[in-house]
Amino acid sequence: MGRRVFFSFHYKPDSWRASQVRNIGKVEGNSPASDNDWETITKGGDAAIKKWIDEQMKGRSCVVVLVGENTAGRKWINYEIKKAWGSGKGLVGIHVNKLKNSRGLTAAKGRNPFAEFTVDGKRMDQLVKCHTPTGTTSTAAFEAISNNLKAWIEDAVNSR
Repeated sequence: MGRRVFFSFHYKPDSWRASQVRNIGKVEGNSPASDNDWETITKGGDAAIKKWIDEQMKGRSCVVVLVGENTAGRKWINYEIKKAWGSGKGLVGIHVNKLKNSRGLTAAKGRNPFAEFTVDGKRMDQLVKCHTPTGTTSTAAFEAISNNLKAWIEDAVNSR
């Protein structure tokens, strides 16, 4: 049975990178919001954003946090991490900074977003893996993600 996952990422700078990972096709991801849809959702305020996230997370077994340069500490990323953990979903991070964006640029490696949380006195980054794909080029990083995505998700789900 294929896993259904929710992809969490910093929308503006990393949506192109996120679409690359979604298009790998090894798991069923949540429906991406178009720029227009996301603009409509955000105009509804915090309640509308929470409702959209909650609806998108329903029926998902794992949340994959695609970690870009400025992902850690963002309000909605934090909400998604807390919601995933609190509902017993698998949780895993993947650094996507080596993937090129729509302008062909990579980014600096961002902080591990799980390091900002504690669970039963332990830092969450000791409980949740955040993978850094091997390779020095965008192509190599993409290949590493493609080759490992399914296993990383299974590991995250099984660890819960």
